[in-house]
Amino acid sequence: FCLMAAPGKVAAFRLPPLPTIGEIIKLFRLKALKQLSQNFLLDLRLTDKIVKQAGELKNAHVCEVGPGPGGITRSILSAGVEQLLLIEKDARFIPGLQMLSEAAPGKVHIVHGDILTYKMEKAFPKHLKKNWEDEPPDIHIIGNLPFSVSTPLIIKWLENVSKRDGPFSYGRTQMTLTFQKEVGERLTANPGSNQRSRLSIIAQHLCTVENCFIIPGQAFVPKPEVDVAVVHFTPLVQPKIEQPFELVEKVVRSVFQFRRKYCFRGIETLFPENGRLKRTEQLMMTANVDPTLRPFQLSMSQFRNLCNAYRKMCDEDPSLFVFSYREELRQKKTAGSLLGSTGQPEQTEEENQL
Repeated sequence: FCLMAAPGKVAAFRLPPLPTIGEIIKLFRLKALKQLSQNFLLDLRLTDKIVKQAGELKNAHVCEVGPGPGGITRSILSAGVEQLLLIEKDARFIPGLQMLSEAAPGKVHIVHGDILTYKMEKAFPKHLKKNWEDEPPDIHIIGNLPFSVSTPLIIKWLENVSKRDGPFSYGRTQMTLTFQKEVGERLTANPGSNQRSRLSIIAQHLCTVENCFIIPGQAFVPKPEVDVAVVHFTPLVQPKIEQPFELVEKVVRSVFQFRRKYCFRGIETLFPENGRLKRTEQLMMTANVDPTLRPFQLSMSQFRNLCNAYRKMCDEDPSLFVFSYREELRQKKTAGSLLGSTGQPEQTEEENQL
């Protein structure tokens, strides 16, 4: 629905009068499912604020993940986008979204599917592609994500950023997403912060990550037990650690395996028992990292040094990269069981931590 414009002026897009989000929920008898960690955001001032964090959306192509009853969807359409792709897993929301689609003819494409398996390489027109070194393409991903999906999804997308595939085959596509407040704090945590985690390193080495603002839990229906953070991601032209995603992820995961202990304790888990101490010392000396630092105290450059040094060791001994500490523990436990042993207490404690 477009308002008639005066000659020489571009018509502004306006949605026609529609039922409120609350009325849509009643009309289609929608109920947030706890097992899917669904929470509806009904306040359109807040949905407008989320969409504003995405940047200039006029004539942009946007993918909204999990639109639900369509609150953020309305704010995106009101921003004057060219095309809006909606990916919704829950079939109960499709009729309400179709009502929005009819109110914005030709602008909305609805996909009933799972974002974790949806192929985004073909989601947008080819002419929107930009070189990685260029400004980000006119493509945005926006979503009020269910808590159960948010962390696995952002890790999947960060891997896509690293490999420049999926939604990032178009260039440095920007994302504006919601997370539990604690996860938002982890994504943006600095060295020395108690919230510093594997997620902090993986996200910050690949993207500029900005914690935009916090939405109080009472703004959602039903009210979650936690507040919600709105986080904006812009992929970096040059990653902070120039190694394959799998290698960086393995090193970072190992370091944070025992986050309360000295970092060398986690780094040990990169190596088989035979020669573990010697190789750990070699890695830490090459990387010039103090073994008595805690994992959350390490800087990005120290993680880069660890990844580069580990890559060199893997190049010299390819069996290192496929080594799994967890599998080694399991085999030792199995061997202990066969011998009638109860296993060592330390192993049990480590398995619990793993």
